[in-house]
Amino acid sequence: MTKINYMTKQGFEDLKKEIEQLKTKERPSISKQIAEARDKGDLSENAEYDAAKEAQGLLEAKIAKLETILASSRIMDTSKVDSSKVNILSTVKCMNLKIKKEVSFTIVSEKEANIKQNKISSSSPIGKSLLGKKVGNKVEVRVPAGIINFEILEISL
Repeated sequence: MTKINYMTKQGFEDLKKEIEQLKTKERPSISKQIAEARDKGDLSENAEYDAAKEAQGLLEAKIAKLETILASSRIMDTSKVDSSKVNILSTVKCMNLKIKKEVSFTIVSEKEANIKQNKISSSSPIGKSLLGKKVGNKVEVRVPAGIINFEILEISL
């Protein structure tokens, strides 16, 4: 059973563009490298040919993976998201209870996660722990560095 990936419209469009770029630019480039390496003669001892074939295999695997993600993706309609609890696309303001510091996270799909933009995956330890919670809830999150305790201060879209 394939897992459904909920994404923003922008994330969905970015994924489509990435696949298109891989197919129209990267794939022909690697094919050209293979042809050039093949023209150099004996393939049994041709490191360039082997490297180009390996790169082609990795590219095709990446394209297949991204196409699977795209096929199982659904664009979230923010007008239908319940903002009384944490969902995908929610921006959650929390208080780290240990260090008394406010932090904000936007819960997104794995593909859209970007810690520099405070976008965390719904399948990350913090994302999983926050999903379904409401303002005022206290959450204990197990992370590789130990346990973090948060209190949810605000939920918005």
